[in-house]
Amino acid sequence: MSQFETMIYEKHGAAARISLNRPQVLNAYNIQMRDDLSQALAAVADDPDIAALLITGEGRAFCAGADLTEFGTAPSQVVARRVRWQRDVWGQLLGLEQPVVCAVHGYCIGSGLEIALMCDVRIAARDTVFAMPEVQLGMIPAAGGSQTLPRMAGPSRALDLLLTGRRFDAAEALDFGLVTRLVDSADLQAAGMDLAQRLASAPRAAMAGAKKALVQGLDLDLQQGLEMESRVSNQVFALPRP
Repeated sequence: MSQFETMIYEKHGAAARISLNRPQVLNAYNIQMRDDLSQALAAVADDPDIAALLITGEGRAFCAGADLTEFGTAPSQVVARRVRWQRDVWGQLLGLEQPVVCAVHGYCIGSGLEIALMCDVRIAARDTVFAMPEVQLGMIPAAGGSQTLPRMAGPSRALDLLLTGRRFDAAEALDFGLVTRLVDSADLQAAGMDLAQRLASAPRAAMAGAKKALVQGLDLDLQQGLEMESRVSNQVFALPRP
């Protein structure tokens, strides 16, 4: 197990686990967490033994949003946000070939929800509270929320959640398509790791190919998507069988 200042990184066989670890501030996302997450994601991408990733949070929350205390030490809120996001952590996360499971609990707010929405499969504890409050704070999401939220929930519902910043529960998140399954809080970590390990046990080339075809196809029309799917399928089929 490798320890970072703001997260825990460990391997469980072919599945890796990154757990946000600033429980005293409900895992608020700050610059150090950005740097640690970037390094951990690079470790996942570069490790041929890792076939799936689980992202979780320590303590009472997954992530309660950006650490607003950093604003007080920056020349302006704009500068603070720019510094926090200037490393392309989200490109690293989206670019992983391995499937990424996110298991959320407690509070999944702002940046926390944005992190979750960039993962492939999302599990939530039944008592999780969600929100995207940036607009009500005089900002807009800076980690993809304005793009991922409508892709998951549809534009009308996304506008409702973004503009009002209202909190909603896990049952609504499931209904909106923001998470794929709910579990009891006590079972969340085990359920997340079980799913990550099951994904890690699948043929890796097929898993990576299916993820690539689906994600890239979202930006294509149907005919282009079908053609791309055929190319990826042929590439996977041509590889030696394990």
